[in-house]
Amino acid sequence: MISRFYAHAELDPERPLKSFDKIAQEIISALAGQHGTTLRVTIDIEAERPEGFTESTVRTVTENARTLKIIDTGFE
Repeated sequence: MISRFYAHAELDPERPLKSFDKIAQEIISALAGQHGTTLRVTIDIEAERPEGFTESTVRTVTENARTLKIIDTGFE
């Protein structure tokens, strides 16, 4: 019996909502429709900029992450 599903997908950074919507419609809804399913959906965000991020960007992203209650976030 197959009892676990997992996936890792990279979304189009230019159109992440369109990419996520397709995954939600075609994968998540099919799994959620099964009675007794425990479903967890997470999102990972990675961004790199060789010359570093501006102080303004760091401040904005940090404040937005805190407001959105995103855990385990930071710059290095």
